[in-house]
Amino acid sequence: MPGILWLASYPKSGNTWVRAFLANYLRNPSAPLPINELPGFIVGDGLAAPFEKVAGRPVAHMDVSEIQRLRPRVHDMLARSSSETVIVKTHNAISYLDGIPTINPGVTAGAMYIVRNPLDLVVSYAHHMDIELDRAVAAISDDSTHITTHGNQVYQYLGSWSGHVRSWTSAPGLRLHVVRYEDMALRPLPTYRRLVKFLGLPLNTARLKKAVRFSDFKVMEEQELRGGFVEAAPDGSRRFFRQGKLGGWRDKLTAEHVRSLVEAHRGVMAEHGYLTTGSEPVF
Repeated sequence: MPGILWLASYPKSGNTWVRAFLANYLRNPSAPLPINELPGFIVGDGLAAPFEKVAGRPVAHMDVSEIQRLRPRVHDMLARSSSETVIVKTHNAISYLDGIPTINPGVTAGAMYIVRNPLDLVVSYAHHMDIELDRAVAAISDDSTHITTHGNQVYQYLGSWSGHVRSWTSAPGLRLHVVRYEDMALRPLPTYRRLVKFLGLPLNTARLKKAVRFSDFKVMEEQELRGGFVEAAPDGSRRFFRQGKLGGWRDKLTAEHVRSLVEAHRGVMAEHGYLTTGSEPVF
């Protein structure tokens, strides 16, 4: 059994963008693949359905401890769903809860980790979670931050942005490829070319360029405007693909927000090129 290749990220880091590229590259359609087909292309380990399949009952009746006990079995089931490596989306940090891993190492074949400037991420996170910026800034700096079980989602442990990034990028023995959101926006062709190489896929330049065009942020935004997106807010009150531009935080965050985030995440921000040597934001 080859196992799971994780597509991991903190929420609102570009996970869906990478899924769209991979779907368009692998399927090679003549028109952009509909965004509502993405959930069926790469399954997520935060969905209730596999947990309910393993447990034989609704997750609505489960507490966090039971969901965590089920998690390794769910990951094993996902890994066994194909004779080839399975790509699985996750927002979980690598950690242990109740002595049980949030990411089952026994079925892990590697990971693609998507990282994004937390100054931009926090604005998208606030919009996506429908919370005030003050709360979002506090949340991504809090080691206890999580996604609660609701609707078709199960409990997922996030922790702080820095802790999440380091849990993946410093995981011992993990075959890992890190992709920056900003490089997808500014240098898509070389960025996705390296990703294709990491995945061991045949590289076709024309196909690569087409997949980049078909997964462009504007293309996905227009698709959502025309037909909605199943991963957006159920009541339709908030769009999933909001702006996606770099540096949008400059129009939204206060000086105190920026100071707080840089102070909390200085080390990891510097490691990934989001701060100058003088601790000034790069993007």
